[in-house]
Amino acid sequence: MSGNFKTEQLRSVALVGHGASGKTSLAEALLHACGVISAKGRVDKGNTVCDYDAQEKEAGHSLNSAIVNFDYEDTRIHLIDSPGYPDFAGQAIAALAGVDTVLVTVNAQTGIELMTERMMRHAAERKLCRMIVINKIDAENLDLPGLVNDIRERFGKQCMLLDLPAHGGADVVEVLEHVTGDADFASVAAAHQALIDQIVEEDEDLLARYLEEGAEPGLADLHAPFEKALREGHLIPILFVSAKTGAGIKELLHVLATLAPNPAEGNPPPFYKGEPGAGSVAFQAEPDAAKHVLAHVFKVVADPYMGKLGIFRVHQGTLKKDMQLFVGDGKRPFKVAHLYLVQGKDLVEVEQLLPGDIGAVAKVEEIDFDCVLHDSHDEDHIHLVPLEFPKPMAGLAVETKKKGDEQRLFDILGKLAMEDPTFVVERHPTSNETVIRGLGEIHLKAKLEKMASQYKLEVDTKPPRIPYRETITGSAEGIHRHKKQSGGAGQFGEVHLRIEPKERGEGFEFVDAVKGGVIPGVFMAAVEKGIRQGLEGGVVAGYAVDDLKVTVFDGKTHAVDGKEVAFVVAGRKAVIEAIRAAKPIVLEPIVQIEITVPENAIGDLTGDLASRRGHITGTDAKGNSMAAISGEVPLAELNDYQSRLKSLTGGKGSYTIEFARYAAVPPTIQQQLASKFQLPWTTWPT
Repeated sequence: MSGNFKTEQLRSVALVGHGASGKTSLAEALLHACGVISAKGRVDKGNTVCDYDAQEKEAGHSLNSAIVNFDYEDTRIHLIDSPGYPDFAGQAIAALAGVDTVLVTVNAQTGIELMTERMMRHAAERKLCRMIVINKIDAENLDLPGLVNDIRERFGKQCMLLDLPAHGGADVVEVLEHVTGDADFASVAAAHQALIDQIVEEDEDLLARYLEEGAEPGLADLHAPFEKALREGHLIPILFVSAKTGAGIKELLHVLATLAPNPAEGNPPPFYKGEPGAGSVAFQAEPDAAKHVLAHVFKVVADPYMGKLGIFRVHQGTLKKDMQLFVGDGKRPFKVAHLYLVQGKDLVEVEQLLPGDIGAVAKVEEIDFDCVLHDSHDEDHIHLVPLEFPKPMAGLAVETKKKGDEQRLFDILGKLAMEDPTFVVERHPTSNETVIRGLGEIHLKAKLEKMASQYKLEVDTKPPRIPYRETITGSAEGIHRHKKQSGGAGQFGEVHLRIEPKERGEGFEFVDAVKGGVIPGVFMAAVEKGIRQGLEGGVVAGYAVDDLKVTVFDGKTHAVDGKEVAFVVAGRKAVIEAIRAAKPIVLEPIVQIEITVPENAIGDLTGDLASRRGHITGTDAKGNSMAAISGEVPLAELNDYQSRLKSLTGGKGSYTIEFARYAAVPPTIQQQLASKFQLPWTTWPT
């Protein structure tokens, strides 16, 4: 057991949803109701359990996911509070790998927002059980019936009332166990009947008895079909709460304890055995405490005091203090010297953890995000199907203010990237730039502030080079003979190749079609190396060439002078010759953009977006005189967009971007880019 609990008594829940929907305050209310804290903290006062980081207190909202646990009605509930603003979506998405149930929190005042929809979609794709929690029902001038209708229109009729607000939002009446009661809208009896009708459809025998006898099934009979309906996505319960007043908190806790799935009742996590890109088979972890240990790391923290902290969900077996664990396919195990439960910023040492528990180990350098921990080589090569994260597109080039701090910069950036799957670091040798990329300007700003406050490192920033690419639109052949004689042994290598365009996003394909050994097999790696060098350097404007097939079909060597270096040069120059003849073009990244603005600014914003070569795909009213504008725009046009948006909306606008695709740049822009580039023949060995 974990403490005094067995696996069937454990629950794991993620709080997700848009920013300001009250997730952290809801976590605080749940902790208080269960007696974990004596008084509820407040986000605006910076004294909550989950927003414990100094940056979060300063920002007034969550920047990172936080884990807490509490006990209620003979169950232990592990809860992950996640950030709600789109710039920090990586932390929210990563939390999905640690839970069986997702509580999608909706602000009763603002309704369905960007992250509401995104997290509902991510949770559905992961086949997690979903519940919708409408928070802030104590606020004035609400249209809760309208909000419920919006939810059902957006997410389906399987979104059904599990409770209803009563007495002006001061109370909540539960409708599964109650047939009568006062409610602020709708009928308790009608909501109860609709719920029963939906649940019994999951069990043919129960449905037959229900129709024949007319008697309503008991709660015990409804439990299994309720869990099945959750698993299959046939039921998404809607609940009402006020984290501020406490209305609905006890009812929510009761639902989590009695109706949220335990580890055996949720859909099994999508493990597989094998290697990505190679043969693999599905592997089902069993939440059995007696089996081999299998745990998955869904969060890594570079703690200034504890070192590298790996936070994981146990899926199988009993993880005990002092046992030996392997990391992924590693051959050498590490000893679990200390084993922890996580309670906000505090780590509580425990002796063991069971399937369904969320725990942590510290100071294990081999642990990385998304790795699997196990106690037997029988579980080597087991992985969890990766979550899909948005591609980081917002970028800044960074360099240290002080000479000599370059290595510190790389070390610190490595730690930041280790903690956040949507923060990446790129090094561009051609431009000598170190570029950081994230999900938005606020995301990158938070990283820079952390570098300054926690690591005491100041950097200068500037817009990075846009990650253009090059490709070909036609087929062509290239031939190059490299021959060099300078007194002693010479160099000789000749390569004949053909190039063909591939579909956008298919990448580079190398084919060895040489017959008769005219290029000895020992030199083919050198030919491919030269070709890759030619592609990396670009031909039109100095950007990497992609999405093409290169077939080497002929060539020549020399018995004495045939050298590896000769075939590297021949391969490189042959592919460049072919690309120049294959109608090359420059591609630019196009991003999907969603801009939230006051309704009176829509005209100005759409006009500004059009001036940036963007186009509008839709507008959507968001309530409170706000609207969302969706569209596509080249990334190159967004370098100054935050300041422009601030100017057009009086500081009330915000935007998010996601990578959409690569597309050809207009001819005038290709000419501008090409005019600044010259093939650097003089820097290559000949």
